[in-house]
Amino acid sequence: MPPRGKQANGLLTQRKMLRAAITLFLEKGYEKTTTAEISHAAGMTASSFFRAFPSKEGLLLELVQRMFGGQFALAEQHSTGDDPVLTYAVETALQLHIAELTEPLRELYVMAYTLPSTAAYINEGMEKKLAAIFGGYLPKATENDWVALELATSGIMRSFMSASCTENYPMAAKLRKYLSCCYKLFEVPRAHYEPVIDQIVRIDLTKTAQDIIDETVRQVDEGYEAAMAVREAPEVVGS
Repeated sequence: MPPRGKQANGLLTQRKMLRAAITLFLEKGYEKTTTAEISHAAGMTASSFFRAFPSKEGLLLELVQRMFGGQFALAEQHSTGDDPVLTYAVETALQLHIAELTEPLRELYVMAYTLPSTAAYINEGMEKKLAAIFGGYLPKATENDWVALELATSGIMRSFMSASCTENYPMAAKLRKYLSCCYKLFEVPRAHYEPVIDQIVRIDLTKTAQDIIDETVRQVDEGYEAAMAVREAPEVVGS
């Protein structure tokens, strides 16, 4: 049964805040956007924000869940599926491409790797995924080893995201350095990972990166419209 009454109003408030926030985050970044600005853009009072989300970080967590879900799905489309080492390269390369689209997006992704709840979401379950991809190269690695490797590669990702590409340091060079660092941690033989890196730097993932952001915005808009439709739908009495 769809939500009604206060439940429907609460859902609508949440979706309004989310819609306003993503617009502001993409325009001016996460840190420069206040909860009061989000509430004002949503056409609501400042106190309404905290009835929808526990904090600005809590709102960002919902956006991160949408963005990362989209990037993992698109990464699989760009790899053959036969080589998980390549799939890993595509997934991580997409994140670096997204960070290069705009400075607000760079800050948004860096914050996602920094704040406790969003970083925990990104890291959650990744140790199992890493073990599935790289377990053949590290057969004696324990569960704790994979957790440590995930924390290490997340830190590397955050550092590489933070530095913007330049004429003297283009995306291809950044990808080579980043992927080489990670593959060495996982003890992937150079003979295997170098052809993978050669392949990934030849793929222009800029449009795919933008598609992920556009899809996230579309999902947020659809969520708002669905919440509006639920609230405005006449309530059926009885059965």
